[in-house]
Amino acid sequence: MLENDIFSRLSKSPFRSRFKLSPKDKAYVTTKGLETIKKHAEDFISQRLAPADIENDGKQTPMRNHPVFVAQHATACCCRGCLEKWHHIPKGRVLTPDEQSYIIEVIMCWISRQMS
Repeated sequence: MLENDIFSRLSKSPFRSRFKLSPKDKAYVTTKGLETIKKHAEDFISQRLAPADIENDGKQTPMRNHPVFVAQHATACCCRGCLEKWHHIPKGRVLTPDEQSYIIEVIMCWISRQMS
């Protein structure tokens, strides 16, 4: 289970706290279901964040058009720089399976809170 500390810290950031799921995003989550959204998150994290070197780090995550993308920005799981700053996960190496699981848990927790 996640500690609320990360959400408490993120809530104090004007940039991070401005992200919300749009009605369209919420409808997408409702239609697809949380398990499918989690699979999308797993795919996005493994492809876009897990590699040691990311060519366009800091620009690889769109700001909209998928609930996971919005959640990544809201939770500072959008690039390796933000992961290092907010979650203390160092840049320059492949993410471990445990780190990927943690990131997905943070994203899904944020999405679940938005859906409530």
